[in-house]
Amino acid sequence: MTDAGHGRRRHDRAIALVQAYYDAFNRGDWDGMLAVLGDDVVHDLNQGPREVGREAFTAFLRRMQASYREQLQDIVLMATPDGDRVAAEYVVHGEYLASDAGLPEARGQRYVLAGGAFFDVRDDLIRRVTNYYNLEHWIEQVETAQ
Repeated sequence: MTDAGHGRRRHDRAIALVQAYYDAFNRGDWDGMLAVLGDDVVHDLNQGPREVGREAFTAFLRRMQASYREQLQDIVLMATPDGDRVAAEYVVHGEYLASDAGLPEARGQRYVLAGGAFFDVRDDLIRRVTNYYNLEHWIEQVETAQ
């Protein structure tokens, strides 16, 4: 197998891995999400701290489940040729169910928000997830929602 062919397989596997992560997210299948993460996963929260480890990621998912119901649509994935890094762009369609610490009060507000993420992939597992979205735009939507 040529280097290019080997790299292409790694590229395709990385895209499939991140797609599986998002498919599990959209199903609310937290175990499915955790299954594609390394034990030492690094999670960079949007405008927040860096958390390390599967246990911290599990706690994050619990917080998310308590306060938000979200579906990601229009997901576009791009990977480096060697499959070591993947980027994602998507649109979040969500509902704010319960107030989250430091954020506006939840009243079941709906929102639509562009987002993106970056992933490091190693040994066919996600080792880093870095999420980005415009928090000010989200706050504006939930504060003005009827």
